[in-house]
Amino acid sequence: MKRTIVLIALILFSSSCKSAKNIQQQKLSKQDKIVNTATTYLGTKYKYGGTSHKGMDCSGLIYVSCQKENIALPRTSYAMSQQGKTISLKQVKKGDLVFFSTGRKRKINHVGLVTRNTNGTIYFVHASSSKGVIVSSLNEKYYKKRFVKAKRIL
Repeated sequence: MKRTIVLIALILFSSSCKSAKNIQQQKLSKQDKIVNTATTYLGTKYKYGGTSHKGMDCSGLIYVSCQKENIALPRTSYAMSQQGKTISLKQVKKGDLVFFSTGRKRKINHVGLVTRNTNGTIYFVHASSSKGVIVSSLNEKYYKKRFVKAKRIL
């Protein structure tokens, strides 16, 4: 009898935790879900053309994260920069895209996904060719100097 009560209690507890988790996931915005997906790749090494945990490039990270939420985007940073609505840095919020020109030709060739904007400090997740998937700040000299524009796709 005691075993039966313990077993029933475990089943109820287990199913209530799953239900609570499902409810929490349903309450997340698309922006939250996309950022959550992108941050699961933190620490993944950089690989040109990569779209998996084995290796990821910057546009691949955004492409895969958005694709999971059924948001269709082109595959390259430059093509992504032609989508959505251009916004000012003061308007940037979680889920927006930030674009950079890191090459000599001054053409957009890098993209990041804004994870948060705290007191005007914009943080974004991206795939750095030297450090892999990381979170950086637009206040960092390197990115501040190379920033081109921000876009809202949602």
